[in-house]
Amino acid sequence: MLLHLMLGALLLVGFVSKILSLLIFFAGLIYIIKTKNRNNQAIFWSAYVVGSEVMFRMTGGTFLYELPKYSVLLFLFLGLYVEKKRHHVSISYLTIILLLLIGIAFVDIPFNESIRKAIAFNLSGPILLCVSALYFYKRKIAISTLLNVLFYMLLPIISMVILLYLKTPEIDNIRFSSNANFTTSGGYGPNQVATIIGLGSFIVVAHLLFKKRIFPLLFIDMFLFVYIIYRGLITFSRGGMITAMLAISAFLFFYILARKDKIQQLFKYTGLIMLFGIALFVYTANLTGGMLINRYTNKNAAGITKSDFTTGRIDLFKSELENFFEHPFFGIGVGGSKYERFEETDVLAASHNEVSRLLSEHGMIGLIVLILLLLIPANHILNQPYLARAFLSAFLIFWFLTINHSAMRVAFPAFIYGMSVMIITFNTEEEEEITKIT
Repeated sequence: MLLHLMLGALLLVGFVSKILSLLIFFAGLIYIIKTKNRNNQAIFWSAYVVGSEVMFRMTGGTFLYELPKYSVLLFLFLGLYVEKKRHHVSISYLTIILLLLIGIAFVDIPFNESIRKAIAFNLSGPILLCVSALYFYKRKIAISTLLNVLFYMLLPIISMVILLYLKTPEIDNIRFSSNANFTTSGGYGPNQVATIIGLGSFIVVAHLLFKKRIFPLLFIDMFLFVYIIYRGLITFSRGGMITAMLAISAFLFFYILARKDKIQQLFKYTGLIMLFGIALFVYTANLTGGMLINRYTNKNAAGITKSDFTTGRIDLFKSELENFFEHPFFGIGVGGSKYERFEETDVLAASHNEVSRLLSEHGMIGLIVLILLLLIPANHILNQPYLARAFLSAFLIFWFLTINHSAMRVAFPAFIYGMSVMIITFNTEEEEEITKIT
């Protein structure tokens, strides 16, 4: 943790980020091959890349824009290939990959645009999701291993938060409006920054509840949780923070159901969350001159309610649904939504919603894919004990809500989806510790 606190400052030097991203890529490949993935090394390296992707992008550390996605894809595929133990392969996810590839046959984009880039940009996320699901599907992961994986994911998020602190001017010198704020998100997209910060807040909560320290002292972990939430709030990007709040709520719901003292724990945790949450929100709202409240209540700087809560995303969603209704069987082809929209509205904008994009570009095949992607993990989660459901349901919520406001621009939703179909194992001592009456 101390190393990553210092790393946050070192990332202010441009070339450090480039060197580190390449080092992680090649070190991960070598280590996974050398160890034959005996202890799931592939998911540790993948988790670190998932947590660091936004940090590398905002510091110019990615030589290829999609390098983090390709890294995770390669790590997981390599892990499956080199490991000696047998692993159950899901036919469903292999089928989904084949169904998605059909859309390539219907690609129809302007001749001056790169077909390769259009396919890579739009299919890299869904293909990574399927590979992630193939790796994790019914794979038994001990709770201690899972918490360690989440810890590795958190490390670069801490570095990013430190970097944001160093790059952000004094709050008094920032002019807030009711829009997402690039100044407080390090000059990079607030939506993606808030998404990863929301993930970080969930990881801290999981460690706190399972009594696994991040820093040696509990109050430092508590401060870390509060500060991460604060950094997410001042980005003024709602999607990532609301998603994190709902994922944490689902996690707490099943965690409390797993306890023998359910009523006591219900009042304890809901009371603490409401107390700290309201206090932090009010504090941050005061710092921003009340603009934070306007942002979350869908009002402009003058306090007038806006007509569109989604900041233009609903128009993109409607245009893609229209494409689906006009081309219901095979869609308009991979990457076609953006250019179809440009022809109709003169607005060249990529989709923010993976659900509508799949329907628009893949037609009924996209609808079948979506149904499978929802039903498989949902059925799996319902057959798991409450403690496992706490994690798995949170992972599925992170995936579904993230792809609805940020599509699959980063590797995070694809990787976290895969984690929703694993089997979490607990030893007797862990179960007794978490379910005992306190």
